[in-house]
Amino acid sequence: MAHHDLLQRIRQRLEELNRSERKVADVILADPARATGLSIASLAQAASVSEPTVNRFCRSFDAKGYPDFKIKLAQSLAGGTPYVSQSVEPGDAAADYTRKIFGATIAALDEASRTLDPARIERVVDYLIQAKQIHFFGLGASGAVAQDAQHKFFRFNLPVTSYVDVLMQRMVASACHTGDVVVVISWTGRTRELVDIARLARESGAVVLGITAPGSPLARECTETLEVATPEDTDVYMPMTSRMIQLTLIDVLATGVTLRRGEDFLPHLKKIKDSLLETRYPSRERAPHEPQ
Repeated sequence: MAHHDLLQRIRQRLEELNRSERKVADVILADPARATGLSIASLAQAASVSEPTVNRFCRSFDAKGYPDFKIKLAQSLAGGTPYVSQSVEPGDAAADYTRKIFGATIAALDEASRTLDPARIERVVDYLIQAKQIHFFGLGASGAVAQDAQHKFFRFNLPVTSYVDVLMQRMVASACHTGDVVVVISWTGRTRELVDIARLARESGAVVLGITAPGSPLARECTETLEVATPEDTDVYMPMTSRMIQLTLIDVLATGVTLRRGEDFLPHLKKIKDSLLETRYPSRERAPHEPQ
């Protein structure tokens, strides 16, 4: 297991830990950088547990003992932004909840960037490059991502649509042909309708690409997937970090397609951008009394 996963593993296993070990985990997750500098006695005191409990906790995370655990924790911090489990509390001031939301988003993006498989990104871009037309499907928060994808991909000189309504998605999927690509965006990959729609699109001859959770029912129905898992629980909380990761993945794919199209395609993109010039005020307008 990679060292940078240690904090993630502690967070994921919180519910499995007994009460004493949970106290140790809470102290570490509250400030991982500080924890790397604590002696075993200091950590035990901070968590109100015995030193043997700290040692037992460390061994349960594949460390030989506390010194080894501290090395792994330091390597985990060096490997990237730790995803520290800091939920927004009812009494949080603006500074607190702002810091927590930004922190969680930055950490989730960092974790996602390190777990993504570049070979899969290449394969997904291959499919998109060869598409005769592309349909983006999403529901709820992922629906907004599907619409963002349409804004990005229409620039590539091929028909692109986005649908956020289940009935429209079903009809479009059943009308697909060979050469069509359907991109289904679903954080959990467990939404029944989208799983059915992915199957329907594939049966109609379309390539189905999923931006979804690893091993999910939706992932199993897709031709190829970009799989990302973060600790966000969309069953309980508003989907926040998930949407940011999905939007970033759409940017990654659009960049991949642009680069594959090559330099000959850049004048076309510039023409679209220039078409907006007349719709905007200059970046700084003169005030009426200013000299020309």
